[in-house]
Amino acid sequence: MAEAYTHINLEDVEDAAPGNGFGELWEARVAREALGASATGVTHFRLRAGRRSPFTHRHGEAEETYLILRGVGRAKLGDEIVDVRPLDAIRVAPRTSRAFEAGADGLEFIAFGPHVPGDGEPVEDGWTE
Repeated sequence: MAEAYTHINLEDVEDAAPGNGFGELWEARVAREALGASATGVTHFRLRAGRRSPFTHRHGEAEETYLILRGVGRAKLGDEIVDVRPLDAIRVAPRTSRAFEAGADGLEFIAFGPHVPGDGEPVEDGWTE
């Protein structure tokens, strides 16, 4: 039987960004495995000041929600660019591309949603390239 719960601190999750060549742009603490979760995913991001996500992506099936914790910036959602600030919650439907841009103080946010293996894909987008 699986444990009734898992309690971790996101600061203790390894930053995946440097190993993927993105350490100069952001921190990305992908916590699904550390939580022992099979059906949900959660990732903590810290986008460095004045930087954009290293890529634009979308999901075929998964709906994701992003919660802005600190800083201000912008999110590119499909073809629209919207301003974001602390405590903004952004639901992104499947097939909608997304990327973020940090303001002068950086942008910290959490992404969470269902885990669908192999569901994510990069999107060619001059905004992040």
